[in-house]
This record gives sequence, structure tokens and C-alpha cells, in this order.
Amino acid sequence: MSAQMSTPRPPLIALQRVTKSYRMGTQTVHALRTITFGVGAGDYIAIMGASGSGKTTLMNILGCLDIPDGGRYLLDGVDVRSLEDDELALIRNSRIGFVFQSYNLVPRTSALQNVELPLVYAGVRKKDRERRAHAALRHVGLADRVRHLPSELSGGQQQRVAIARALVNSPAVVLADEPTGNLDTRSGAEVLEIFAGLNEEGRTIVMITHEDFVAEQARRVIRLRDGEIVEDVRLRPLVREAVA
Repeated sequence: MSAQMSTPRPPLIALQRVTKSYRMGTQTVHALRTITFGVGAGDYIAIMGASGSGKTTLMNILGCLDIPDGGRYLLDGVDVRSLEDDELALIRNSRIGFVFQSYNLVPRTSALQNVELPLVYAGVRKKDRERRAHAALRHVGLADRVRHLPSELSGGQQQRVAIARALVNSPAVVLADEPTGNLDTRSGAEVLEIFAGLNEEGRTIVMITHEDFVAEQARRVIRLRDGEIVEDVRLRPLVREAVA
């Protein structure tokens, strides 16, 4: 009896010859030129490149904050160019978790309430919101800081709140834009440990960084130059069992 071959799982994210251009006065800037790559569920990818390489434009497209001019971006098999604005907003809130360099926390709102925000937009009832937000804050080691305002937290703690907020909706992918850029060495290392742990659990992470040390923590590194991929290197095997 021959062994049955398992069907390969399609990538969580697939970019197929994606292009993006902008007009600057009389000039056309080609931010992305026929970008093609896939992201498997459970992968941890660092995207690197100099200023103007296209990495921010690429992150905006991955996060459904912008759409390609040409090519296709498939998220879980759905072509995002076919979606209406309200459908894109729903995907951003439910399928994608964002972590930014500047934390983007609401200043006069507690850590718990900041983490609850995606659930508020999703219409989750208060009791469930609080339960899930508490669990997310415990996950990043901030169970004792739930009532603190951002101004009462260190930079590293604020970034951990931002990570908890990104996780609270159990997104398909976490997009992190220079998440250690505003942190000292120790706090940055702690945040990278959290990302590594999340990925070991099966979370899919795509991170923009300009630091080689940060990129080396990922499983795969993609380098951009002038809107094109010039290097795509696998450092570690993909996590096979991804969380739902």
C-alpha cells in the first residue's frame, strides 16, 4: 500500500507581481516593481531595505492600508483588490494585528482599555472584551499593569501593550513596523523574545527592520532595493503547526 501524499497548504499571504507607483509632481516614483513572494502560516519574516527601498509601501499593502496598482495580493486566498472599503476595514481589524514603532496607544486610556479597542470595533460585549484583553496582557507579562496609563509605563511596557492589542483578535498575521526602534537594548531584546515566543506558538509575523540583529531573530529575511526583492533567505525552518 503506497503512502498518501498530503496536499501542500497554500500560503497565508501570496503576492504575485505586485506593483505600486506614486506621482510626485511631474515624476512617477515606482515604489514596488513586480514583487512576488509567499508567506506560510507560522512563518516569521524580516523585511529589510534602505530608505526608499519600498519596505513601508510593501507593509502598507500587506496591512490592507493601501492596494496594489498591478498584480495580486491574496490573503487567505482572497484577492484584496476585489474588496470594498468596509471589507478592507474588517480585515484590518480582525485578520491583521499591527505593532508600530511609536506604540500608537491612546494616552488617557488604561492598558486594558487600549487592548480592548479592536474588540470594541468588532462589537464584542464588554465581559468578553475584558476577559480577552486580560489574557492578552498576561501573555506579554503585564498582568500587573492593566490599569496603568501609557504615561505610567516604560517604553518597553508600552510596546508590550501594543503587542497584546495586536493579538487580542487572534489575527492571521502580525505586522510589526520597526517595533524595537524606540527602545533601549534591554527592552528591545525583551520585545524580540515575545515575538520569538509567539512565533514558536505558531503565530505568523512579518516585521520591518533596518537592524541586522533584529532580522537575525526571524526565520526568513527579505531585502528590498529600489522596489525589488534582491535577497530572500531562509534562516530557520517554518513553524509547521500554526495557531488558528
